[in-house]
Amino acid sequence: MGMFHRRAFISSLLAAPLSSAALPPVRPITKGPGFHWFGYYDKLQFDPSNRYALGMKGNIEHRLPTPDDYVRLGIVDLDDGDRWTEFAIGHVWSWHQGCMLQWLPGSKTDVIYNDRLDNRLVSHIMNVRTGKKRTLPMPIYCVSPDARWGIVNDFRRSGSMRPETGYVGLDDPYSGELAPEKSGIWRMDLQSGKHELILSLADVVAIPRPNGYSKNAKHYFDHLLFAPDGKRFIFFQRWRGDAEGKGFATRMLSADADGKNVRVLDPYGKTSHYVWRDSKTLLVWMDHPSHGAAFYQMNEPDASVELFAPQAMPKNGHPSFFRKGRWVVCDTSPDEQRLQHSYLYDTTTKSRHALGSFYSPPEYTGFWRCDTTPRVSPDGKKIIIDSPHGKNGRQMYLIDVSGIVR
Repeated sequence: MGMFHRRAFISSLLAAPLSSAALPPVRPITKGPGFHWFGYYDKLQFDPSNRYALGMKGNIEHRLPTPDDYVRLGIVDLDDGDRWTEFAIGHVWSWHQGCMLQWLPGSKTDVIYNDRLDNRLVSHIMNVRTGKKRTLPMPIYCVSPDARWGIVNDFRRSGSMRPETGYVGLDDPYSGELAPEKSGIWRMDLQSGKHELILSLADVVAIPRPNGYSKNAKHYFDHLLFAPDGKRFIFFQRWRGDAEGKGFATRMLSADADGKNVRVLDPYGKTSHYVWRDSKTLLVWMDHPSHGAAFYQMNEPDASVELFAPQAMPKNGHPSFFRKGRWVVCDTSPDEQRLQHSYLYDTTTKSRHALGSFYSPPEYTGFWRCDTTPRVSPDGKKIIIDSPHGKNGRQMYLIDVSGIVR
């Protein structure tokens, strides 16, 4: 880990002023019957026109999905009374990441999502205007910015180790192995479907770690994300059982798009949410051994860090940059009153702007908790969250932030 910067320590002593402006307008864009949500914060929910937003509709709450549960995939027309139009059904999904439904980067018509077909995991690319669909031989986790490549982790393994992010219905063929050579990260050509294993769990576990692992530590991958230029990607190596044989830990690494030149970015095992600010810089929530748990700005090439807005962003959440990196949107987990707080942070004025506090009933916890995970429209004027605060189960809500960011 790089040296802690003195200027970050000085800035941490300065509290960021809170905006006194009224909260921006919030409206539900889905409603019952059924429950609607999108999932994770680093996928493209909005199309390039800012008009259409993707979502999923389910009919269960407060339990893990079974192989027989499915979700309906649809589009909300934000300029036509939030009209919902269904276009497909997905047979594999998780509470936190759904079926990886997202717009293909740059496309006004094509979306991609994961599915189960003939007892195997696949992904579909569909033109939502024509209904034309083609099927790829593997599921995807994330898509490169040029929409040429998808990278994939083993959803069968993560399903058995972290059910809120993996898929049920297919057994992990390597469940008896702690770090198998045939399970890991694949890269798939989204045109031809050709794919190859570019990093195995065995490869990454072989990279030395200061405290080592317990004898029974079992590993899997999660949270893959391409850099904005598509040249590298981040991934989490996660395992059950730390050096003392207990707990759950994470090591953050990066690699070239073909899996080469792997770098260890956080060797300490306590990294959480992150996002790319640009192709060299990350915003990462981590528990630094010298400076504590906080958001840090990290230089990816050498893993040096400095504190990022510690007074304005003191709690872990799901961050995203927009408007060329000037603005950050983030949220929090439920506080003592079960309120989840969403807010903006302006990196230019060093000010925080509250977007709302949303009540999460106590039954939304554990595997089926409902994180708000804010997602931003391409023009930076709209934010959509998932929330059960409207007493209608989990639904999607749009926050109009145009009056703040203008």
